[in-house]
Amino acid sequence: MKYSKVFFQVTFYTSIFGILLFIADFGFDKPRNVQEVFNTVYFFVIGLGIVSTIVRYLERQKEMKRSVIIFDAATILATLVILYVHFLGEEAHRHISFLYSDNWVKFAIILTFIREFSERNINYRRTLLNPAQLFIASFLGIIFLGALLLMLPNATHNGISFLDALFTSTSAVCVTGLIVVDTGSYFTIFGQSIILFLIQAGGIGILTVASYFSYFFKGGASYENQLTLGDMTGSNKLGEVFSTLKRILVITFSIELVAALLVYLSLDKGYFSSFFERFFFSTFHAVSAFCNAGFSTLPNSLYETGFRFNYALQGVLLLAFVLGGLGFPIVVNIIKYLKYFVLRKLFYLAGHEQKYKPWVLNLNSRITLATTATLTILGTVMFYFNEYDNTLAEHRGVGKIVTALFGAATPRTAGFNNVDMTALDFSTVMMIFLLMWVGASPASTGGGIKTNTFAIATLNFLSLAKGKSKIEIFRREISEISVRRAFAVISLSLLVIGSGIILISIFDGEKKLLDIAFECFSAYSTVGLSLGITAQLSAASKFVIIAIMFIGRVSMLTLLIAVFKKVKQKQYKYPVEELTIN
Repeated sequence: MKYSKVFFQVTFYTSIFGILLFIADFGFDKPRNVQEVFNTVYFFVIGLGIVSTIVRYLERQKEMKRSVIIFDAATILATLVILYVHFLGEEAHRHISFLYSDNWVKFAIILTFIREFSERNINYRRTLLNPAQLFIASFLGIIFLGALLLMLPNATHNGISFLDALFTSTSAVCVTGLIVVDTGSYFTIFGQSIILFLIQAGGIGILTVASYFSYFFKGGASYENQLTLGDMTGSNKLGEVFSTLKRILVITFSIELVAALLVYLSLDKGYFSSFFERFFFSTFHAVSAFCNAGFSTLPNSLYETGFRFNYALQGVLLLAFVLGGLGFPIVVNIIKYLKYFVLRKLFYLAGHEQKYKPWVLNLNSRITLATTATLTILGTVMFYFNEYDNTLAEHRGVGKIVTALFGAATPRTAGFNNVDMTALDFSTVMMIFLLMWVGASPASTGGGIKTNTFAIATLNFLSLAKGKSKIEIFRREISEISVRRAFAVISLSLLVIGSGIILISIFDGEKKLLDIAFECFSAYSTVGLSLGITAQLSAASKFVIIAIMFIGRVSMLTLLIAVFKKVKQKQYKYPVEELTIN
């Protein structure tokens, strides 16, 4: 047992070396003899990984779950096939020559690293960080790692400065979409793949993925880790932490897979030179849409010639970013409600009556769906009539409606544009300000103050106007803490955005105030829409936008919670007095 622990440690650190070599392999050009040395090291790392997996199985076969055993067996079999074909050479197996590629060996390295990393004992409570600090640290870590990866020689065609790499990495991890260089022409496929990875990691959270893989392979987690992850995922019950993580991953990858397939089918193959190019375009835009990132490999996003009239493509991306913007708890609750509704109808048709369950669609979902529908419908109507003879003039019939619907939905953190943003009517721009500020829903991939916050603020002034002392909706009363959080979020958002506008006005005084304000609202709400000044901003202004994007993604309230020490509740109460408000 003692020797096996040492062996596992050696295998783990070897797998880290293998993944670093993997990054260097893609990031730098090298002669063939150096590539052969790299491959030799890969084979050694993979071999150690296979032996480690077998030894682990022999030691813990009674404790291991069947799903883990199946995964390990499939991984070992696939790896052995890859190595077998690679060693024999392409000529020996022409019928499976597609397996004879260095990329398959690199894929095996990734599998080895994931397996070994998942066996590590990560105790979040020993990090001396509270959940808010840990959440912020994970985002900062992945942002700086992404910036370094984007600076690798093979990530771009002509190199990139650290500031622009940091800006792009922050925009990707914070799923914003603001860019200082064109994603499609400036970055290579390797660089675009890094951006895709950063978008995915930022959309669902790197801790979510790492924690679930660790739980899956080890079959359990410490009580402290469950407490920490429960705080970060918003799970009401401790026992539901990892089931919540599982739902998040399953929903994310399922929707992205379906969206990628539908995007692929909606594309005209005449615009792509190869299957891989079309496949990569579909995958990139599906992930970018669901994560509400707004990144596109097209120079003018969906306004590009050949895509602005592709209403099927716009419809797929619209559905993907709306689902991503609703939030994981809402999507899960909607699925649960639809399942209950369908089963109830089937039971009714079969002559049986299913037991009635009240509030299957909970209050959180009802408010979110009602607010989202209201904002989308009003936004679409306003966009349609404001832009009918302007940016919508080139569209006809249903095309105008689809474009208007897309134009009203995308400001709520999606960031794709299917019209010329600089040609929009002033009244439309002001409407977009509001939609960007509200943003997506809580626990989603989007930003903004969130729909529930906006709903609570609206319900509050309606209650005050009616002389009520409580906020009531759907025969439920909104808790006081929810109201306090909502108004704290609103105040902090205006403080951050206002500070950003003032600073950029100082650093780039020649820019128009409207353009600066639009940029700051877009950055804070992680939208990614711009009136065209992002690339022309000074270095100082870019740093301001980077800070606003980061604050918008993790939220100012989370930053304050991370900074201030939590005080213990005291069992006393001061006399209550009212202040003059208006």
